[in-house]
Amino acid sequence: MTLRIRRAIAADVPAMSQVLTASITELCAADHGKNAGAIAAWTRNKSQAGVAGMLANPDLELYVAERDGAIVAVGAVTKDGTVALNYVAPQARFAGISTALLARLEQALVALGHREGRLESTSTARAFYESRGWQADGPQASGRVVNGYPMWKVLV
Repeated sequence: MTLRIRRAIAADVPAMSQVLTASITELCAADHGKNAGAIAAWTRNKSQAGVAGMLANPDLELYVAERDGAIVAVGAVTKDGTVALNYVAPQARFAGISTALLARLEQALVALGHREGRLESTSTARAFYESRGWQADGPQASGRVVNGYPMWKVLV
């Protein structure tokens, strides 16, 4: 397996959209409960147009992980120090790809000048983040279709 993590480019948008949507739909049932409305709300901005908009946003840095040339994970950080995305394709789960992508996202935050990072974890990924040094930073969010858990980590 050859894994490469790099900044996303416009040509990646269709594959990124597919990975994001499949990851949410197939891997995050603990969060959306297989509720079609919740899935639709969560994936609405993961369309190709939505991902293209993310890529054009100067406040986001988007990354992809390629395994043997195919995009299998998508991540992003914000200029203000947040991991905004970290999703893996269902067929690539438990292969160390999310761990490698998260490490790259943490490096990106440090390069942006942040000493600590923040994120909002799904129920699905909470144990993953905890096992990589992220800590709870308050109660579960509320008021949305899918509510995450705020987390933080000292990066340097």
